[in-house]
Amino acid sequence: MGARPANMMSIMDAVKTCLEQYVGFDGRASRSEYWWFFLAFGITVFVAGILDGIIFGVGSTDPTWISTILQLGLFLPTLAVVFRRLHDHGKSGWNVCWVFLILPIFYLIYLMIMDGEAQGNAYGPVPTNTL
Repeated sequence: MGARPANMMSIMDAVKTCLEQYVGFDGRASRSEYWWFFLAFGITVFVAGILDGIIFGVGSTDPTWISTILQLGLFLPTLAVVFRRLHDHGKSGWNVCWVFLILPIFYLIYLMIMDGEAQGNAYGPVPTNTL
């Protein structure tokens, strides 16, 4: 078993590292770096959504400029830390990226096209298609 980091990265260090490696797809990211960055990202997006609601309103047609700009600005560092985390498992980020982008769509389409189970299951009886 390989050596793992002796200490967990702090949330501030994780955010700083991810932002400094804005497009740094090389290297590895520890679990703490990855999860702390995602926690910080989620909190930031949540706060930005609240600010959007306060400034622009909360209707479905109201703009969300702050959230949109924030998410676009953090897209590349988020993708980079995902790739670095995959590297920590010995996996290529690009190969796994294609698998996660393409396969779920085809699998979902497959499930939507194919017949369901011919007998009842844990979710209920076979649909009758009548009211």
